[in-house]
Amino acid sequence: MSLIVSTAPHVRSSLTTRKIMLNVVVALLPCAAAGIYYFGYRAAIVLAVSMLSAVLSEFIWQKATRQRVKISDCSALVTGLLVGLTVTPTAPWWLVMIGSIFAIIVVKQLFGGIGDNFLNPALAARAVLLASWPARMTAHIAVTAFPGVDIAASATPLVGAEASIMQLLMGNVPGAIGETCKIAIILGFVYLLLTETITFEIPVITVASAFVLSYLLGMDPVTTILSGGLLFGAVFMATDYATSPMHRWARVLYAIGIGCLTVLIRKFGAYPEGVTYAILFMNILTPLLDRMLPNRVYGHSRKKEAK
Repeated sequence: MSLIVSTAPHVRSSLTTRKIMLNVVVALLPCAAAGIYYFGYRAAIVLAVSMLSAVLSEFIWQKATRQRVKISDCSALVTGLLVGLTVTPTAPWWLVMIGSIFAIIVVKQLFGGIGDNFLNPALAARAVLLASWPARMTAHIAVTAFPGVDIAASATPLVGAEASIMQLLMGNVPGAIGETCKIAIILGFVYLLLTETITFEIPVITVASAFVLSYLLGMDPVTTILSGGLLFGAVFMATDYATSPMHRWARVLYAIGIGCLTVLIRKFGAYPEGVTYAILFMNILTPLLDRMLPNRVYGHSRKKEAK
């Protein structure tokens, strides 16, 4: 029997990769339930296809490349669920499938698998889908599109549709499946905090920086926070372990960058929603932030770390 010995200190934790991913799945369940409630069976089909495509693509890739199959860690399931929650309920099955396959194989597996990707897989897939099929990705519909009910195309609050604060909180507005119900997102955020899956810095500072900058630019800060995918991205996307910085102050700068870039894109860009590109841009800057503000290594002096 061979033993693998690493340098001290040895830290043991009950939070395995599988437990962390299952915590994220549980936190996303209120968003998925709200999306199905408001958009009907179409949302359920999108989520099912997205998750199945993600898990199968990871299984097939690892089998084909003779790797150990790791779908039991549930990371592919989380990626598929996130892809499904960030598209509209009118998205065709093939578009959702392409998004999940791209997220798993191109963004995740080709860079070494879980923990080695430099972009959030689900957000990178959403960006590709937006660039490739913008009309299908922005074909929003009114809520309660259940079987037997006519579907009506509708604009989102980000492009001028009127909505009250209560509608924005409850999710009774057009949008992507998982981003509309802010109460569901907040419930997921609280669960992730209670299970110590994430810390509060990135979501809170992202939202706070967007609030302040939107106020300074003459925008409605409350509508800015509650419209689009800012809250969803801050809680479930920006907090991805592999693509966010490790040092606390680096995470602060990272979160400020996401919040400010989102507002600037919405204010001055041609694209009404800027969360996707803001998070992806800060994902790219994460290695630089980690280099500028590295974590202190146990047993090393600050002078040695500087060298």
